[in-house]
This record gives sequence, structure tokens and C-alpha cells, in this order.
Amino acid sequence: MATTETRMPAVQECTVSGCSYNQDDGCHTFAITVYGANGVADCGTFVPLSRKGGLPKVLAQVGACSRADCIHNSDLECTASGVRIAPGEGDHAANCLTYSPR
Repeated sequence: MATTETRMPAVQECTVSGCSYNQDDGCHTFAITVYGANGVADCGTFVPLSRKGGLPKVLAQVGACSRADCIHNSDLECTASGVRIAPGEGDHAANCLTYSPR
């Protein structure tokens, strides 16, 4: 019996330098969660600490997305080829720039 492997989209870029998982514009957590309301898609994995964390060698991916109104969302999974994360409004926000409403 063949198994089907599902690949989630990679976080291709993260320019949120204030996030503990950001190292050299790359996300170093295993997976992020995208959520939000009112026309924005926030990175729910954003951690604004002065201490850096995460895994030394990892290509972060989108683990879950609750923005069901995004054209890339299928059954709460992201179908984009990759996502970009950038600073949002305020000091404690990061947004998914790949989000596009239906």
C-alpha cells in the first residue's frame, strides 16, 4: 500500500527581527500557525523575547491556518507554494503576506 506524503508550504522569508524564532530573516521553529481577523492574517507563533530560540537547522512550514477566507486555505491547511511573514502593526504583531481573501 502506497502512502501519501503531505508537504506543507515553507516559510520562505520572515522579516520580523523582533521574533525569538527569527535568525537572519529565516524562521527557526518547526511550524507556524496563521490566524487573525478583520482582514489580516497574523503569525500566531510570533514570540517577542530578547532571547533567541528555535532549532538550529530547520525550514519552518505552515502547520495550521485558521483563515478559512484565504484563497490558499483548504480544510484549514495552507496550499500556497510558500509564505512570507513580515512585521504587522504594533510591536507584538507579525503578518502572513501571502494571505489573500477569497
